[in-house]
Amino acid sequence: MLDSSSATATNAAPVPPGSGSADIAETVLQQARERARAEGQPYAGGVSPGDAWTLVSDGRAVLVDVRTGEERKFVGQVPDTLHVAWMTGTAMNRNPRFVKELEVKVKKDAVVVFLCRSGKRSAAAAEAAAKAGFVNAFNILEGFEGDLDAAQRRGGLGGWRFHGLPWIQD
Repeated sequence: MLDSSSATATNAAPVPPGSGSADIAETVLQQARERARAEGQPYAGGVSPGDAWTLVSDGRAVLVDVRTGEERKFVGQVPDTLHVAWMTGTAMNRNPRFVKELEVKVKKDAVVVFLCRSGKRSAAAAEAAAKAGFVNAFNILEGFEGDLDAAQRRGGLGGWRFHGLPWIQD
């Protein structure tokens, strides 16, 4: 994407996985950091779904899905990723063990990209991670399903699935 003019993902094609040198990945991360500083975000920044996939598939980042187990099972999930729920169950209660569970699975200096349904819970998770000392906590903009459209449905206005990125469903 490499578009520093907007905090949201653009329609430009993401950098293809495997094509990227460390320079391209570093440029994506640096632009996200610069936007985050300019906007006063309390975590390292936000990346588009395509750029997140590039970072993950090139081994430059770890994807942590913060949706509930139910969402992952019934809506779909990105294969071979970590799961640490930000909220749990159908009542969507805040997971008080989120940071502890994250610390068990991810090193604090790793580049971590957080994914939720629309990018809101993952932003909160990135903020909590940053406060706990995760210095490279990034939010995946648009989330897995994107925003609601005029008919109150998800999936047509962005998100991981909308962009045709890899996912599976039980």
